[in-house]
Amino acid sequence: MSMEQQPTLPPVLRPANPPRRELSELASLFARSVRGDVEGVALSGITLATADLRPGEAFVAIRGVNRHGADFAKTAAEKGAVAVITDQAGADIAADAGLPILIVDDPRGVLGALSAWVYGTGAEDPLPLLFATTGTNGKTSVSHLLEGILDQMGVVTGLSSTAERHIAGEVIVSRLTTPEASEMHALLALMREREVEAVAVEVSAQALSRHRVDGIRFDVAGFTNLSHDHLDDYADMEEYFEAKLPLFRPDRAVRGVVCLDSSSGALVVERSEIPVVTVGTPSIAADADAATQADWVVVIDDERTTGTTFTMTGPAGTLTTTVPVIGPHMAANAALAIVMLLEGGYAWDRIVEALQRDGGIHAYLPGRTQLVSGARGPAVFVDFGHSPDAFEKTLAAVRRVTPGKVLMLFGADGDRDASKRFDMARTAVEGSDILVVTDHHPRFEDPASIRATLVEGARRARPDAEIHEYSPPEAAIVAAVGLVGDGDAILWAGPGHQDYRDIRGVRTPYSARELSRRALKAAGWPVPEPRWPVPYPDED
Repeated sequence: MSMEQQPTLPPVLRPANPPRRELSELASLFARSVRGDVEGVALSGITLATADLRPGEAFVAIRGVNRHGADFAKTAAEKGAVAVITDQAGADIAADAGLPILIVDDPRGVLGALSAWVYGTGAEDPLPLLFATTGTNGKTSVSHLLEGILDQMGVVTGLSSTAERHIAGEVIVSRLTTPEASEMHALLALMREREVEAVAVEVSAQALSRHRVDGIRFDVAGFTNLSHDHLDDYADMEEYFEAKLPLFRPDRAVRGVVCLDSSSGALVVERSEIPVVTVGTPSIAADADAATQADWVVVIDDERTTGTTFTMTGPAGTLTTTVPVIGPHMAANAALAIVMLLEGGYAWDRIVEALQRDGGIHAYLPGRTQLVSGARGPAVFVDFGHSPDAFEKTLAAVRRVTPGKVLMLFGADGDRDASKRFDMARTAVEGSDILVVTDHHPRFEDPASIRATLVEGARRARPDAEIHEYSPPEAAIVAAVGLVGDGDAILWAGPGHQDYRDIRGVRTPYSARELSRRALKAAGWPVPEPRWPVPYPDED
């Protein structure tokens, strides 16, 4: 496939009317030393990437794994950059770019503060109400649920999640779970410009470790859970946990809401440096007694393929409502979102009135246990979950709403945390009747080797299980549909909302949701019209 066929990267968003700042003032506030003349130079933005640079912006050059960003200083100058901000080594590399150079000790470490100053989006600046959600699983779901409920309340909203960015109704596909600090502050400035009242932001551990939310103080921080993941970035689970904690400091957030359903929730409460309120779902909690003692307790009332009804009780009252996805863990996510809104200052009566008027929560969660099948035939759910804990919860939820067999279809990321692959395979085979192993993002790993590891892990856990292996995924979903029938279910875990596969550095167009729909249609089952963009031509 040629590079022209790859899905295009979504744009970096900026305010339509960016502020004009004086480069000399930025230099006096942040630079250790300056090379060149900064007087009389106007600055309208800041970026890490020359591909997104616009005339009048400063280019921040950071040392990468293989190259220093300063190697691209000449390109930045050609595209209209007015300055380079970099470290001492970068300054020497960029010396002949013909731009003023501002030298700082740690360009990435200061990027958040720089961006907040440039765009006027620091903690003391007027901004929308900011909600942040962190945790291993559920961040995206909580963010979209926050936005959905706010929309039902008539609030103009913004969203930044793994799946999408939303600005007052405009939808843009995301690049990273949490944007780089320069993009994050530009996004907030744009949201303020469009009179957004409240913003839901998904905050990963990497975002905190890599300074992507520096310079932002959230009004409410939420914590979902912690489970085995990202050990390619962190030495162990303790280091991964520690990476999440900074969100619960006074410089990062005003208040917190913590789910007690995983054992790490109590540790977050214990270590939090800001006031926190707790939420618990005893029926799924690792410690049911602890969850029962939460400020807000969630009870599951009913589970169907179209949604989960629950009742939550706490200091402000009792609410029974429905979240439009399956699983008690999704009810827990919805309750967390509701309490975050309450802690953010929205009146309980206003929240309850909106949800009761509409007959439940109206939110679209792209690729989160998303039902893509029709009224007859096997129910097909496409999910973004890619950890053992996510597999366990989602499989259990699918099992409870399925009268027949449950088929699990999944693959594993290449060049990512390989230590969880056996646990993923074990959880998948133990929670399903039929297991189909396929490819996901192989990146630069051999996909056959990844599949072999998954099949081996599954056979170790259940030697007598029905296990199939198909490659590529286009063939796997067709085979999976042929293995089940009416009343059965397929859970395709991993791809979720994504519109590409990463194969040796090439983003190959791909949609698990659309492939599922086409496989069902080819098998003669009725399918609904898609609610998602299709990244490749229609089969007709």
